[in-house]
Amino acid sequence: MTTAIAREGNYLIKRPFFSFMDRTFRAFDEAGGLVMFVRHPLLKLREQFRIFADEGMQQPLAQIQARQMIAISFTYDVTDPNDGRWLGTLRSRGLKSILRDTWDLLSQDEQPIGLMTEDGMSILRRFLPILPGHWHVELGGQTVARVDQVFRFFVKEYRLTVHAQGANVDPRFLMACALLALMRENRREESN
Repeated sequence: MTTAIAREGNYLIKRPFFSFMDRTFRAFDEAGGLVMFVRHPLLKLREQFRIFADEGMQQPLAQIQARQMIAISFTYDVTDPNDGRWLGTLRSRGLKSILRDTWDLLSQDEQPIGLMTEDGMSILRRFLPILPGHWHVELGGQTVARVDQVFRFFVKEYRLTVHAQGANVDPRFLMACALLALMRENRREESN
């Protein structure tokens, strides 16, 4: 299945500021077309959700599933829901991520091949969540994606810049990385 998420491009990820039983994320390409839709349930024992290409949730793009129900360092597998093909694995660094979110990107044989790291004033943002967040994803020392929060009232808005041309990575995995960073951000905001 082809995806509208390209190896090079800019995307705008939006989440309504208020929601009750779930978090809904929509990603739009530069022309304003919908390329990704996620309805993330809040009350699940094991975190698992799908990324869709449409709001009708008829065209699955990727599946994200936590390996554990309870852990300090969560590991998430990202797969193609159509054929089960592995797209990538992320593992949080647990307690080392308290002050700055850091995730290891793992190969299929569980070896670190890259990082997703929160940038900027991460420590200050723990106390002042109004400050915008920034993250980058690197593989083999090369930055392949950036996520930058844009300050808006009544909507959470993030810019995802993908520049993975020549990198051995599926762009759906980079979208999954961005979503996991944003979901971690949401959990932190809700606990404040």
